[in-house]
Amino acid sequence: MRFALLGCGVVGGGVAKIVDEKVPSLELVRILTLPGEIDDPRQTSDIGDIVNDDTVEAVVEAMGGLEPAHTFILQCLNAGKSVVTSNKAVVAAFLPEFAAAAEASGAGLFIEATSGGGVPWIASIVKARRIDALSEVYGILNGTSNYLIHSMETLGTEFDTALAEAQSLGYAERDPSADIDGIDTANKCVISATVAFGSLCRRDIPVHGIRNLTAADIAFFRSSLGRAPRLMARAIQRDGAYAACVEPVLLPVGSVEANVPANYNLATLVGDTVGTLKFYGQGAGSLPTGNAIVQDLLDCAGGERPAYATETTLQWDPALLAGDYVFRSSVEVPGAQPMGEGPDGQTYWLLHDADCEAAGAAADALLAADPAALMAALGTTA
Repeated sequence: MRFALLGCGVVGGGVAKIVDEKVPSLELVRILTLPGEIDDPRQTSDIGDIVNDDTVEAVVEAMGGLEPAHTFILQCLNAGKSVVTSNKAVVAAFLPEFAAAAEASGAGLFIEATSGGGVPWIASIVKARRIDALSEVYGILNGTSNYLIHSMETLGTEFDTALAEAQSLGYAERDPSADIDGIDTANKCVISATVAFGSLCRRDIPVHGIRNLTAADIAFFRSSLGRAPRLMARAIQRDGAYAACVEPVLLPVGSVEANVPANYNLATLVGDTVGTLKFYGQGAGSLPTGNAIVQDLLDCAGGERPAYATETTLQWDPALLAGDYVFRSSVEVPGAQPMGEGPDGQTYWLLHDADCEAAGAAADALLAADPAALMAALGTTA
């Protein structure tokens, strides 16, 4: 199968390497980049060279961002070319539009690489749903944030030091906001929940990150609570309703999630007959993500055409994700009880029986008064 590549950076370069070295049944014939970006006879800077080439059957979008990725994906789908993408932001924003275009033209839309990198997460959800109704999906879906937390845990370093190290190793972007503020994880959570529950998940789920996490927080959580923090995506459905959120979760130190090291991912699904299944591996990177894309290309060449939920059939109910929350702030948290003293006059507070939306609203209000405040849910994942 002849295919084209949009973008030849970290992920696109991984795709080209894997295909050229290992998969003779696939032929990369066009690479869209800015002029002069690469020295390759397959390079073009005109999307029309790809859209109007009838010999190109599939297109890999590895550009990232919303535009021009959104426009280019639609042009390719409307031209009857299947699209394989690793771009979680554009899929989370435009999945119904892409799915409709693919159905109308008979093309395929493949999104495995958007969530979990090299971990076969989306494919496993789809396979499990052939038999089971899935009640939960959750996990560590951002390698950068996990690398930061693990470094702080094992080395005792502060957040900024761990971040600088991650950036020097290529694990974190120059602007790390999408990773440390939970935005990247939220896009993956929306996609995962949509596929798992067969209902379009809202995009404006509660999202809080780890920007304000300190080494003192980690030490307090371990010594006083026997817990370790991880940035978690969580989604649940029950009785025609669902909820989803992204937030730091304090997990028992003996749990599997609390021991995920470095930039690895661990994603979990829960089905009514299969029970709990966990999927572990590299969640990002050139070759792991490239591998997921090439797997999708092979499925496309084999004639698969995935279908996705494009309408919301479940009702939003944040009470499905409710529990206790810990806050750290110099400002009193309404309704919470003090549970310990933190550094620099700060206090750790315990808020009982809050749902993810109410806890998120409390955190937002707290951050307005104390920009250094932190919120984390008390989790029970084992």
